[in-house]
Amino acid sequence: MKALVYLGPGNKALEDRPRPRLDAQTDAIVRITKTTICGTDLHILKGDVPSCTPGRILGHEGVGVVEELGSGVTSFARGDRVLISCISCCGKCVYCRRQMYSHCTSGGWVLGNTIDGTQAEFVRIPHADTSLYHIPEGLDDEALVMLSDILPTGFECGVLNGRVSPGSTVAIVGSGPIGLAALLTAQFYSPSKIIMVDRDPNRLELAKSFGATAIVNSANGKEVEVINAMTGGRGVDVAIEAVGTPSAFDTCQNIVGPGGTIANIGVHGSKVDLHLERLWNRNITLTTRLVDTASTPMLLETLQSGKLEPKRLVTHRFDLAHITDAYATFGDAANTRALKVIITAS
Repeated sequence: MKALVYLGPGNKALEDRPRPRLDAQTDAIVRITKTTICGTDLHILKGDVPSCTPGRILGHEGVGVVEELGSGVTSFARGDRVLISCISCCGKCVYCRRQMYSHCTSGGWVLGNTIDGTQAEFVRIPHADTSLYHIPEGLDDEALVMLSDILPTGFECGVLNGRVSPGSTVAIVGSGPIGLAALLTAQFYSPSKIIMVDRDPNRLELAKSFGATAIVNSANGKEVEVINAMTGGRGVDVAIEAVGTPSAFDTCQNIVGPGGTIANIGVHGSKVDLHLERLWNRNITLTTRLVDTASTPMLLETLQSGKLEPKRLVTHRFDLAHITDAYATFGDAANTRALKVIITAS
């Protein structure tokens, strides 16, 4: 089969690989129909994720069709259309019982990290009964791919951890795919303001069309001053970091108001300074999290109801044979205006 393989920092290639086989009775083999590229894949290529070693097939998102099942899988049958969760979970360990599926003792974020992933024609899914979801009839595959990772990540790590509530003031630093996913799902809770911060005017204009009440261009370095003016000097109730850079995190520290929450989503590959000398007496909560995908069933219901439109995040489409072009497009988003790219595998 064809698969996109990580060859070490800065290197990747589309290679021929053997089709995966069942390793355990609880495994499933899924034929990938649609997949995508995540910002985390770019972090892997930068060398920021040492757990992912050269030779690994990348990717942790996708939809497909069940081709083969282990004898212990009871919830699925051959031919079922399925949504693949970016998090694999056993459903039984101490962390799964606390709904911290990302810390599952025999799963977690393994796809495209410590086991071969979804940017291929086929993928092996461990703990299939609790790591796959049936796709309701009539739902669009491209929209569903956004529910593998990006929507639950923006929602759980940003909106839920940030404790967004009715009437609250929210600032999302970063208007890339994850920031926009947080924007879409923050609206479930009717905050009074959602301020989007980015240096890309195209993404900011898109954020307005997605429901942002205000946009702030950070290219001139005055975003803190502008946001503090918008909030009457009080700062925001919720500051969501959706970039993964020291400067974005520092912006969040400078705009969060007393009693507020900084919710980190970004993957940080370098040291970040926590300014406790300024925050120690301001009743600030700082949260970190890897997505658990506990919200996926709810997001599926919301998608099915028509109240969530994640397909709006899709900007480019490629087939698997041109996945390296997809990476080039996704990695140069400032010029290509890429958000999420859809890759058709079969």
